Amino acid sequence: MTRNSVPFTGLLVALLAVLLAAGAPARAEVAYPHVLPGVELAFPRDEGAHPEYRVEWWYVTGWLDDGGPEPIGFQVTFFRVRPGFAESNPSSFAPKQILFGHAAIAEPAHGKLRHAERSARAGFDLAYAREGGVDVRIDDWSLRRDRDVYHADVSGDGFRMQLDLRATQPALLQGDGGFSRKGPAPLAASYYYSLPHLSVGGTVKVDGRERSVKGEAWFDHEWSSDILGDEAAGWDWMGVNLDDGGALMAFRMRDGKGAVSWAGGTVRAADGKVRTFAPADVDFVPRRRWRSPRTRTEYPVAWTLRAGPDEYAIEPLFDDQELDARASTGTIYWEGAVRASRGGRAVGRGYLELTGYWRPLRL
Repeated sequence: MTRNSVPFTGLLVALLAVLLAAGAPARAEVAYPHVLPGVELAFPRDEGAHPEYRVEWWYVTGWLDDGGPEPIGFQVTFFRVRPGFAESNPSSFAPKQILFGHAAIAEPAHGKLRHAERSARAGFDLAYAREGGVDVRIDDWSLRRDRDVYHADVSGDGFRMQLDLRATQPALLQGDGGFSRKGPAPLAASYYYSLPHLSVGGTVKVDGRERSVKGEAWFDHEWSSDILGDEAAGWDWMGVNLDDGGALMAFRMRDGKGAVSWAGGTVRAADGKVRTFAPADVDFVPRRRWRSPRTRTEYPVAWTLRAGPDEYAIEPLFDDQELDARASTGTIYWEGAVRASRGGRAVGRGYLELTGYWRPLRL
């Protein structure tokens, strides 16, 4: 059982990390199941792991209040990957399932992310992703559901988060009943649902000072087997808890020239009505760019987002929310807390993810 530095988010980066960790031949030993439309998701069963699929993640982002003058952004992510290269090996040490974890705290006063990572092969009851409900562990990191409460416990150099999250709304099925297309190819898809507006309470300890916090979070769970198309070089994604009780998710995939190869999203209104967006319904327009002083990479950190008939202005909590993962997955990307407004009025808070700006993502 080993720990490595593996910060990343999303399907492409997770698959890349597996290939690197496995040392990897290009072809796996197994035939992975495809993601197909018409499969009905069932809860709490589908909150748990789906070990036959190639990649899966449980991803929590949110905003916290500790009574101070500024809010805090946070992220807790666990990945499970079936590399498919050691399944005929009878050894308990064979990496039949690999787990990764990522945690980050975004404090404006600190000016950049605090983050930490874990990685391990599943086994020996020290690292696992259980079936049937949320129960994921990597050594001393964990995310699990106990009755109606999700418990997250993660730590890094100088920080620890112990958070309890409670659902306040039913699951939001993304795409077509949970079947979420990610590209022009029909098999480029995931099973995907979200839990917006999770109520959060707990403690955050930074540099020896423990603070009680409360706030609101967004939970994503996705699983898939199929690598996205060759045209995909990066993506932009956001999930926003709207202040009126609604929820908004939007994304776009970009090719190597920056053109949009696919887009989509979902909005659930305060009254519960759900609208799913086709590619033509979503438009990301950059409004302001920030250049990293470390990598010289430019990220469009402020946006105008059109989702159906509605238009939102997106602004970061602060600009420097860049993650440098060159020592592990070989990529650099931006992920951070953002505010959403309409007509100059604040309407929501969420998280934004920007990949493929440093270099195109390649598998």
